[in-house]
Amino acid sequence: MFDITGKRVWVAGHRGMVGSALVRALTARGCEILTAGRDTLDLMDQRAVREWVARERPQAVFLAAAKVGGILANSSYPADFLYDNLMIEANIIEACFRNDVEKLCFLGSSCIYPKFAEQPITEDQLLTGPLEPTNEWYAIAKIAGIKLAQAYRAQHGVDYISAMPTNLYGPGDNFNLQSSHVMPALIRKAHEAKLANEPALEIWGSGTPRREFLHVDDCAEACVYLMQNYSGAEHVNVGSGSDVTILELAEMVCSVVGYTGEIVRDTSKPDGTPRKLMSADKLRNLGWQPTIDLRDGIASTYAWFLANGA
Repeated sequence: MFDITGKRVWVAGHRGMVGSALVRALTARGCEILTAGRDTLDLMDQRAVREWVARERPQAVFLAAAKVGGILANSSYPADFLYDNLMIEANIIEACFRNDVEKLCFLGSSCIYPKFAEQPITEDQLLTGPLEPTNEWYAIAKIAGIKLAQAYRAQHGVDYISAMPTNLYGPGDNFNLQSSHVMPALIRKAHEAKLANEPALEIWGSGTPRREFLHVDDCAEACVYLMQNYSGAEHVNVGSGSDVTILELAEMVCSVVGYTGEIVRDTSKPDGTPRKLMSADKLRNLGWQPTIDLRDGIASTYAWFLANGA
């Protein structure tokens, strides 16, 4: 048990969707939260990171900082996605070790798993097959982060753990249709179709692929729970444990938004992987499970979207 209450906690990447959710969760526990924006700390500058950690003396660290982007960005800037993320995680982990940080939680991504992993995906399927080519540079960087945390644990006996979130959504999501993921894209498309009184809303493919979604506040709660209750070398999947088809998701989003038009499937567009669901057994066995129902989560996310410049 690592009691995080009242501790000095650095949330690296506090302005991102996950980072801001972690700040909310930690604030509720009375933590003294440390943050450093890009304007004050360049996470790719090794010396600057070391000096900042030495000066601020965090007792615990959530490493949620990363260079992120969609398929187009990954394919256009592979060197940036690999190099930048390697530098960010290596600089932070090394600085934490040099300054005796008590515990660190590295946040990865479900893209670390092989493209054709067995479903649901268990933690031991890491490095058992080829990655999805469209985001392999980001995935390799995240795998390196897991291994770096494991290496410091093995060599130096430090308590560094890793958590692998599934597809996340919620406040602070990216609703730009050119770069957003499926959930925020559907919310925005349904909202705009409703305002324009359009007769139909189009989704790509057959609508049959199954995907898993977890509200970002549930993700933050799970990460805090792991920080307090888990100490092990193997990473832990952070997911809902259930999935829905893309068509079912579109129907749910339209219902929440209040769009009553027809949902049209463009079968000329690709479906992608038929199913992607992470096993939640390890996290459940540790005693944690999500509390935010998918429909309720979509409703609160839509409310945030409306309140923040829809």
